Amino acid sequence: MDSTEGRRKDAARFAAGYIAYVSKLLSELETTKVAAFIEELERARKGQNTVFIIGNGGSAVTASHMANDFGVGSHLDEEVPPIRALALTDNMAVVTAIANDVGYHNVFVYQLRIHYRPGDLLVAISASGNSPNVVAAAEWVKKRGGKVIGLVGFDGGKLKPLCDVVIHVKTAKGEYGPVEDIHMVVDHLVYTWLRSRTPQQKNR
Repeated sequence: MDSTEGRRKDAARFAAGYIAYVSKLLSELETTKVAAFIEELERARKGQNTVFIIGNGGSAVTASHMANDFGVGSHLDEEVPPIRALALTDNMAVVTAIANDVGYHNVFVYQLRIHYRPGDLLVAISASGNSPNVVAAAEWVKKRGGKVIGLVGFDGGKLKPLCDVVIHVKTAKGEYGPVEDIHMVVDHLVYTWLRSRTPQQKNR
């Protein structure tokens, strides 16, 4: 066996193992928590409240993707109220201004101070559950009687006990890839549900 074939087989074994591990984590996900997440999104839709979504790094990309899917993607009929989804990760002028002037730990709280209204919902995404700016935003919302949905990994960190609904991908600390993979699966699962149900809303 030459070295190229050996590396190929090693990569194939690794791929199979990674897929099997992510599949195992998915099978352990509490689907009742996903259902509770959907219920909160529907409540926000009916109340015309805003769903703010936050995260850092890979979770920031997930936040942007969710805002796109929940807002634009699930709004199929003009007669049905849209989900007012907004990722607080997306305006880099605002993010960098706040980070520069008052610290990166404030980038979400300061935006919430401007935009948040009673009844709005916060979706907080953090693999570790310990991102200071995400935890600070969750604490800020909870102090105002608001609801927080958490998507976490590892042991849940400081964010988990702050959340009204927690979707927890339980892994060893540092396993960012599998956690972020499953958070994106949750996004697409919820989006697919919303998209399939939206046309029926006006008949209820």
